Amino acid sequence: MVQITNKILAAQSYQLTGPGIQPTSNSVGQLEKIISSVIGILTIFGVIYFTIQIILAGFTMISSQGDPKELESSKKRLTTNVLGLAIIILAYGIGALLAKLLGINSIFDLSTVFVQIK
Repeated sequence: MVQITNKILAAQSYQLTGPGIQPTSNSVGQLEKIISSVIGILTIFGVIYFTIQIILAGFTMISSQGDPKELESSKKRLTTNVLGLAIIILAYGIGALLAKLLGINSIFDLSTVFVQIK
């Protein structure tokens, strides 16, 4: 906003200044990188968590030795973990689709997840 008003007033040789931190185009880019990195990291951790939980629920189901209560518990656990993984995958896919439709190219740029934010 400051840059736009500065460009408008530049023809008249005025410069807007004031107290506080003046926003720059670089600060918006940094916020975008931080949000993208947080979403990427949470997505990766969510997929890893639910994958491990699915494996553990399957192991519990196999080792239940026919106990109906333990078998039912592991079936519920397996169902909820598969549902959680499906929700993460669908949310990622819908977010990427909406970003593509809106013309945003890198809303989930996972290549910058482990790069230090400058």
